[in-house]
Amino acid sequence: MEENVSLLWDRPAGAAVATLILAHGAGAPMDSAFMEWMAKGLMERGVTVVRFEFAYMAGRRTGASRRPPDPMARLLQRWREAYEQVRQQAAGPLAIGGKSMGGRMASLLADELAASALVCLGYPFYASGKPDKPRVAHLAQLKTPTLIIQGERDALGNREQVANYALADSIELLWMPAADHDLKPLKRSGFSHDQHLSSACERIARWLQELPSS
Repeated sequence: MEENVSLLWDRPAGAAVATLILAHGAGAPMDSAFMEWMAKGLMERGVTVVRFEFAYMAGRRTGASRRPPDPMARLLQRWREAYEQVRQQAAGPLAIGGKSMGGRMASLLADELAASALVCLGYPFYASGKPDKPRVAHLAQLKTPTLIIQGERDALGNREQVANYALADSIELLWMPAADHDLKPLKRSGFSHDQHLSSACERIARWLQELPSS
């Protein structure tokens, strides 16, 4: 049964270059500090950002116990429902993506939904401590134009490890110097977290604007 999903919109003052549906990661809600920063930063650069929550996370707001993430089938169905709602309201290119798990689920649906583009922030190339079990099989065949923004020292996919994977030509990787899974750099790197997030927003907005379909 299709369910109405609560959506959180951030719209730029002028005409949007694109709309991006941005899903949260496994452990933090759609209004976490990271998600708020990205939504506002992208909005300021002309991108309409739409956020939603997976059912297990939405349930926590109503007093439910700290449930773990839903099974993959339910996560994917929630994504489909959110996409359909936004599709009926959005004008112009409609991209999908998200933080960590949210981006991974989006990557599994990008071709099916015929999304204009896919944006992943800290893609979980493998589960923590399990680099021998990569989650990349579908990425070798992905047709949707894709931008993955990844920290060089991400514990779920660092630069050295990811270099071993066969990824589709449709995928562009942007590596953030000395950054972790949240794109937060080491202090000694000379970069700040705000700088990395700002750079990510700048690249995403420009990349969406440069898409052939936009």
